[in-house]
Amino acid sequence: MADLKITGVVPPVVVPDTPDHQLDVPSFERLINRMIDAGVDGLFFLGSSGEVVFSTDERRRQIISEAIRIVDHRVPVLVGIIDTETERVLEHGKVAQELGADALVATAPFYALGGMTEVEEHFRILHEELDLPIFAYDIPVCVHTKLPWPLLVKLGKEGVLAGVKDSSGDDISFRYLCQENEKAGHPLSLLTGHEIVVDGAYLSGADGSVPGLANVEPAGYVRMWKAAQAGDWATVKAEQDRLNEISHIFDVTSGVQGYAGGVGAFKTALWLLGVFDSNIMPRPVKALEGDNVEAIKKVLVDNGLL
Repeated sequence: MADLKITGVVPPVVVPDTPDHQLDVPSFERLINRMIDAGVDGLFFLGSSGEVVFSTDERRRQIISEAIRIVDHRVPVLVGIIDTETERVLEHGKVAQELGADALVATAPFYALGGMTEVEEHFRILHEELDLPIFAYDIPVCVHTKLPWPLLVKLGKEGVLAGVKDSSGDDISFRYLCQENEKAGHPLSLLTGHEIVVDGAYLSGADGSVPGLANVEPAGYVRMWKAAQAGDWATVKAEQDRLNEISHIFDVTSGVQGYAGGVGAFKTALWLLGVFDSNIMPRPVKALEGDNVEAIKKVLVDNGLL
C-alpha cells in the first residue's frame, strides 16, 4: 500500500441526505455505482463536496462504512480526515484506516493557525502515526494556509506524502509543483481539483483530477483522461469545453452563494437526473428550489443530460 499511486479521475463524492438529515443510503449507492460504471479510477469521500465539515464523528463513520461496502474493492477509496488540528485529524485517520480506506486526505491545520514549521510537522506526524498513504489537500480558501510547492516536493521525496489534491486556484504554483515533482523522480501523485481547467493541468503534468462535476457527468471526465493518456489533446480540449457548458449549473442560480450554490447545484442536478431522491442540504444550508431548480434543469436539457 505504501507504493499506491493514484491516477486518473477520482471524483469527490457528494453525499445525499434524507429530509430528516440522515444519510440516504440508496441514493448514495446509485451515485457510487453510476460513477464506477462510467469508468472512474477512484473515489474520494468526505472531502469538501462530501460534507466532511458538516458531519459528526458518527456520521463520518457511517459514510466511510457504506462507501467501503458499496465500492467493494472495485476502485481505490480515498477518505478525507479533515479537522482543525493534528490530534483530531489523527483520530479520524485511525477510524478510516480501521474501516478499510486505501488512502487518507488531510489539509493543513486550521483555526489555531501556525506557520510552515507547524504545517510540516503536522504532515510528518500523520505519516508516522498512520499506516496509509497521505495526500495533502491544498485548499487555502477554506484553511487559510497555502501549501508551498517546495515543501510538498520535499515531503514527497522523503516519503511523508504520497500525493497532493490541489484546489488552491494557484495555477503558477501547480505548474511549478508538476515540474519539480518530475525532476525529483515523480514521488507525488498530483491531482487537480479544478474541474474547469483539467485539460491545462494534464498538459502541465497532473496525474489525474478530482472533479466535483464528475458526480453529474463522470463519462466526460473519463474520456478526457483517456484522451490525455493517448496524447489526443484536441479531444481533451473538446471534452473540457463540453463539460464547462454543463458547469454553468453553478452560475445560473440567484440568491445563493458558497456551499448552497456549489454543492447545492450538484445535488439538484443529481435529483433531476433521478440519482438522488432529493436535493436536501446539511443544516443550516437550504436546498435550491423554484426558479433555481428550473435554471439547472435547463442547463441539463440544453447539454443532453436530461
